[in-house]
Amino acid sequence: MSKTQTKDSQAQGHSPLADAQGLLFGTSMCGLGIVILTHLGLVTGQTAGLAVLLSYVTGWSFGLVFFLVNLPFYWLGYARMGLRFTIKTFIAVAMLSVLSKFLGTQVVFSELTPWVGAILFGFITGAGLLALFRHGASLGGIGILGLYLQEKTGFRAGWTQLSFDACLFAVAFFVLPGTAFIWSLLGAVVVNFVIAINHRKDWYVAT
Repeated sequence: MSKTQTKDSQAQGHSPLADAQGLLFGTSMCGLGIVILTHLGLVTGQTAGLAVLLSYVTGWSFGLVFFLVNLPFYWLGYARMGLRFTIKTFIAVAMLSVLSKFLGTQVVFSELTPWVGAILFGFITGAGLLALFRHGASLGGIGILGLYLQEKTGFRAGWTQLSFDACLFAVAFFVLPGTAFIWSLLGAVVVNFVIAINHRKDWYVAT
């Protein structure tokens, strides 16, 4: 490939329609993951996991708690990642808050083995997060911090999220039943490894 072709391919970004599709796909997959997670009474990492845990404790809906939990993080997104990223992230968070509630009324499981559900949650949510990352968005919170550190230091976003998850799960250990804690941990490990292995700047050049 010539230098001109390489430069042109790197300069080519997503169209508004492609971005809209990416945000819809990403938030829909993550919303389905939340439906699986809450059906099984599990938790996950990042701010979504914090919101799930708080929803279990308080009885508030996940969507409301998730939206509120992310509010303090937007200043970091704006200061470090720019206005466009922050707006897309705000839209993605709002969409997930709505879609998680909507999908919860449309998708019903008569039987779902916990360990299978945990792995499916990890794969589905990982795919959703990758779509959001590749369209210049995130689901806020630790995702913003992880992306910022990856951009500045090369430290993978998945490893930053995994560190936060360790703290969150230390709290969840005292809240969840033993088996639910184990399957929750499995799901969180799967989603973080999906991101850590697949989210690399040198594998994807469109923004």
